[in-house]
Amino acid sequence: MVEPLPITRRRFLSSHRSLLTVFWIAALLSFFIWQSRGRGASSLTLGGPGGLSSVFWWTATTTLTTTTSGGEFPRIRPVAFNLTDFGAVGDGVTVNTEAFERAVYAISKLSKKGGGQLNVPPGKWLTAPFNLTSYMTLFLAEDAEILAVQDEKLWPLLPPLPSYGYGREHYGPRYGSFIHGQNLKDVVVTGNNGSINGQGVYWWKKYRSKLLNHTRGPLVQIMWSSDVVFANITLRDSPFWTLHPYDCKNVTITNMTILAPVFEAPNTDGIDPDSCEDMLIENSYISVGDDGIAIKSGWDQYGTNYGRPSKNILIRNLIIRSMVSAGISIGSEMSGGVSNITVENILIWSSRRGVRIKTAPGRGGYVRDITFRNVTLDELRVGIVIKTDYNEHPDGGFNPQAFPVLENINYTGIYGQGVRVPVRMQGSKEIPVKNVTFRDMSVGITYKKKHIFQCAYVQGRVIGTIFPAPCENLDRYDEQEQLVKHSDSQNATDIDYEI
Repeated sequence: MVEPLPITRRRFLSSHRSLLTVFWIAALLSFFIWQSRGRGASSLTLGGPGGLSSVFWWTATTTLTTTTSGGEFPRIRPVAFNLTDFGAVGDGVTVNTEAFERAVYAISKLSKKGGGQLNVPPGKWLTAPFNLTSYMTLFLAEDAEILAVQDEKLWPLLPPLPSYGYGREHYGPRYGSFIHGQNLKDVVVTGNNGSINGQGVYWWKKYRSKLLNHTRGPLVQIMWSSDVVFANITLRDSPFWTLHPYDCKNVTITNMTILAPVFEAPNTDGIDPDSCEDMLIENSYISVGDDGIAIKSGWDQYGTNYGRPSKNILIRNLIIRSMVSAGISIGSEMSGGVSNITVENILIWSSRRGVRIKTAPGRGGYVRDITFRNVTLDELRVGIVIKTDYNEHPDGGFNPQAFPVLENINYTGIYGQGVRVPVRMQGSKEIPVKNVTFRDMSVGITYKKKHIFQCAYVQGRVIGTIFPAPCENLDRYDEQEQLVKHSDSQNATDIDYEI
């Protein structure tokens, strides 16, 4: 006879199944409300005959002056073009690079008049990489797909990023991105869920076979730019990182779908904010072959010398899957510093890791003032990770005594089920993890071994009761934040990589 589960165990499972059910229902309802809003909104015909209609509350022809705080009401572009006006053919075979270039050039001449919009109608629009311009809206209609050519000879070579000093996979130049922009202002890439497809399988196979002489390029890369919006489109099958804002300010990424195979699609991070500030990432679905989101700020001495931190970033309302890496990462390239990051209302499911901070001796820089709030973990190997020995370096020029600072990291409202190791926080004598706080945590586990909340060189506190029981490194406080027990084991090491 099988003994029934204890009442407390039954209540635990029941409550967390209910939580996940409510989360998924809310996500689906939000999706259908979003879709119905788009279909039912009044439309504005743009660009004359053959133009496209805007269907979102902020129309396809708009841009935001201040995206993260409301700002002014969006402005309408005074001129809109159709891609076919420039001779493009959407048959998936004709290469339309010249059509895109002519269209962008035409819009570049309108900057003093408020810019212009390029409408991409339904069809498959094959092209080599092309650049965007300032005061431009790129609008992809429903069933419009911009396809990347599968020939690296048609991809331009660019110098290494100054904060990396190295192509990332090879010395020397790197391939540029499929859609690129630099030194831009007021750029919107949006649509009625049209898609940009990097056809990355071509690149992934060549990378695994070591047939590439340069680092693969991202799908979309915007550099040294401000007032940038990505909304209501799908990014798919990038050769490398998918969406890479680099040293940008005032960036909004919302209502996006970002996809790549969860296996055998190497380094296809979803979104990589890199030395960026004042950014909002929200209301999106990401399922890729590497980190869902990876916040960066340069690599070792190159990042330290470049000196541009990533800061003031809000990430919220996302569903993420990452079978080989983490849902949300900070680092390991964080040498310019990362601070004031808030991650909230996130579901990470069927993934290897949940939320992770990774760094190493030689990085320098800092990760501080980080908040993870209301994060749900469903079927993960490791939930919360801090790793301080991610020893990958661009060259031998780094300073091995450049130890990063990790401090003021808060985890509040961490829930889930089916997690093998809920917490693994590996500080070191040289890189201790300081002032960590856990509050309101309840994560169902799949492994019954003792050490499932693992710590090494961690100092911080637990407020109230959490599950599973925390490591001995942390001070204990009651719900009123009164000290109950001071830890005398902050340097204790309890890391077990076998589970």
